[in-house]
Amino acid sequence: MPRISGVDIPDNKPIRVALRYIYGVGPKIAEDIIKEAGLDGHVRAKTLDEDQLAQIGGIIENSLVIEGALRRQVSQNITRLRDIRSYRGDRHRRGLPVRGQRTQTNARTRKGRKRTVAGKKSVKGMK
Repeated sequence: MPRISGVDIPDNKPIRVALRYIYGVGPKIAEDIIKEAGLDGHVRAKTLDEDQLAQIGGIIENSLVIEGALRRQVSQNITRLRDIRSYRGDRHRRGLPVRGQRTQTNARTRKGRKRTVAGKKSVKGMK
């Protein structure tokens, strides 16, 4: 498996797809990296030589925040929102959708599995 910026990427996939396995690199950024390196996006990752891999790694290191640093940055941003007691921070704290989605129905990914709450039991015959 080739390594780019300390991350293993799959060798049997086209390089434009393989780069997306790096956290912080999506389709658009992968295409930009390939264009800047002057490579064909359809070439397989295993066919790249060391110079080409080093060139891609250099482009990523110089222009992007990826992997651990990006995860840390996102975590710090969420922590800051919680600390300043913003609405978004409160939604993060409660585990609810942050960006204004409805929650009466849907939102199961954020809220988790349904938790059935026992209702009042009615007693028959009482008036």
